[in-house]
Amino acid sequence: MNFTETFLNADVMLRVLPMLVVGLKNTVLLAISIIVCGSIFGVVLSIMRLFAPKPISLLAIGLIDIFRALPILVVLVLIYYALPFFGIRLSSFVSTVIALSLVLSAFTAEVFRAGIEGIPSGQTEAARALGMHFPLILWKIVLPQALRIATPPHTSNCVAIAKDTSLASVVAMPDLLKQATDAQALTANPSPLIAAAIIYLVILWPMVRLVAYFERRMSRAPR
Repeated sequence: MNFTETFLNADVMLRVLPMLVVGLKNTVLLAISIIVCGSIFGVVLSIMRLFAPKPISLLAIGLIDIFRALPILVVLVLIYYALPFFGIRLSSFVSTVIALSLVLSAFTAEVFRAGIEGIPSGQTEAARALGMHFPLILWKIVLPQALRIATPPHTSNCVAIAKDTSLASVVAMPDLLKQATDAQALTANPSPLIAAAIIYLVILWPMVRLVAYFERRMSRAPR
């Protein structure tokens, strides 16, 4: 067999396409769930770290440091395989969402912390002088500006975590990579893996370009 028949076999790719479509649906659902949950929890962690009483702030710092330091695969394996020893059994989908959301939230918290700290303190002081309460200051003044600053790095983190959904195959989640691996075993041909790689590229490349677009906008934005 030549290179094309081995790695780019169109007949094999078409034969396993239904399997890959199922895996793609699961991967997209995973990525959306992780990005939404991780982003929200990350912003909450950032606020806890910066504005909560010291015990809560230290707890937030500990969570951020732990999940930034631990490899994603370790977090996923612990949640899926270790929690059943404590009577907690989660599906592969839920385990993956929790594990990757925790990791994304840690990086999101740091990104938003930098964004919040980049806002001149005079703005919040002026808002307090006008009688605005802290939650309103946070919602109307701090978070909108922090979001603008944090969007490029946060988008980059989201692209990275979307790729890391492939780790779900470790816990038998039928995501795109798992389906491609099973298809490779069924057909005795690596073409399904190449097809999966092409699908990842088609989906994630626009997101990579979106990161570059946000970075260009930020570099032109007035300080």
